[in-house]
Amino acid sequence: MKLIALMKKEFLRFFKDPKLLATMLLPGILIYVLYSVMGSAMWDQSKGYDFKVAATSLPPSVERLFDGALPEGWSLEWLDAEDGDGAKAQAQSGEIAAYVAFPENFEEEIAVYDPASGAPAPQVEIYYRSADEESLAFYQLFVSALDAYESALANKFDVNAGDEAYDLSGEGELISSVFSGILPFIVIALIFSSCMGVTLESVAGEKERGTLATILVTSVKRRDIALGKVIPLSCIAAIGALSSFLGVALSMPKLMGLSLGGFAASYGFASYLLLFLLIFSVVPLIISAITAVSTCSRSVKEASGYTSVVMILVLVISIVSAFTNVVGGWAVLIPVMNAVVSMQAVLSGSYVLWQALVSVAVNLGYTALLVFLIAKLLGSERVMFGK
Repeated sequence: MKLIALMKKEFLRFFKDPKLLATMLLPGILIYVLYSVMGSAMWDQSKGYDFKVAATSLPPSVERLFDGALPEGWSLEWLDAEDGDGAKAQAQSGEIAAYVAFPENFEEEIAVYDPASGAPAPQVEIYYRSADEESLAFYQLFVSALDAYESALANKFDVNAGDEAYDLSGEGELISSVFSGILPFIVIALIFSSCMGVTLESVAGEKERGTLATILVTSVKRRDIALGKVIPLSCIAAIGALSSFLGVALSMPKLMGLSLGGFAASYGFASYLLLFLLIFSVVPLIISAITAVSTCSRSVKEASGYTSVVMILVLVISIVSAFTNVVGGWAVLIPVMNAVVSMQAVLSGSYVLWQALVSVAVNLGYTALLVFLIAKLLGSERVMFGK
């Protein structure tokens, strides 16, 4: 009976505490939202493309493959390519989605070709840019259609089997494409980790040790106590965040087999300055948020549990912003998300200066509001002493 009573006591303690319930249930809810949004964004074909593709010796049988087969809202216009080099240059510059070159008598060649002969198969060449979303979408669509067509013909031709470079994206474009997708999310994750490491004990730890009560009975203003914690902790966390950013940024080109010089030359001074401003606007924001959570907590252990929920929320916002295309200009008003979107734009070379600067200002504005909230919480006897 004593065992049952003890078990009942623990169950009641958990289910009557909304904070504990939130800590347990929120991660699953946030993960569900994350994967649902990402899945919808990745598989949603509602975004239309108007492909303009140059072709040499386009066979009617291949052209018919796309009659009525394009997703709703997509269109495909074939252009006659009289000059192959000129069409390739247009594909490289982004004037057209791609350039496709067929052998002059493609249909006749595949009709007489025998795969068992060992002779080279007729080859289809597709020149595209993987760093361009539209060009890559056409390439994937076209290769998929050709694969189905080739299967019906028992492997009678090859696609991009030569020694040429069919991906016309330059190294700088590839670096920008990869970095703009993954680096902002990694940076935010590392920033949060650095901030959490130095902030968790900022208030909750002093509550447990009893040192905070000594400070509160003095004439020190609550605002000064809040600033006295947020400012130095932000400076310390910024050092860790900067170190992490440089470590990731400098190692990723090597990891992907690209030259460090190519990465460094891809961005100018203004781009680097904006990146640092965005990073340093997020650091005090996250520090203030964790400090507010720590102020509301009775112990470091409790603060750690609540902070993990905040971390999941921040990472969800970051990954949705970095890996989907559902975010619009309104993102500048959303803390953390605005920094991720702006970093993504800077790294891809398509940033708008005012949006990046507004994002920095908005994050600093939210930081000021959180500092004000912390000061109010420090002045509440119910929060500080449980009264």
